[in-house]
Amino acid sequence: MAAHTKQAVDEPTFETAMDRLEAIVDEMEDGKIPLETLLVRYEEGMKLVKVCQERLAKAEQKIEMITRDSGGKRSVKPFDEPTPAATEQPVEKESKDDVRLF
Repeated sequence: MAAHTKQAVDEPTFETAMDRLEAIVDEMEDGKIPLETLLVRYEEGMKLVKVCQERLAKAEQKIEMITRDSGGKRSVKPFDEPTPAATEQPVEKESKDDVRLF
């Protein structure tokens, strides 16, 4: 049990890792840190990105969507499997007045 507790202390939560990543990005964008410090922050950021990706992958594996079939019976399907309703919905065309950021 001590090893499990040590691992939990060593690795930040997803939220903590994201907060630290944002702080690192802000610091790097400021442009006032020496190159050596910049490289250390970059390396730290890459480790935090890996932690976040691993946490998201684990969470995605756990997510399941509960649906009901036509008879009202519940069924459990993986989150990434499209539901029939999702595939049958028409896609609305963008109007020229819509503003898109990306």
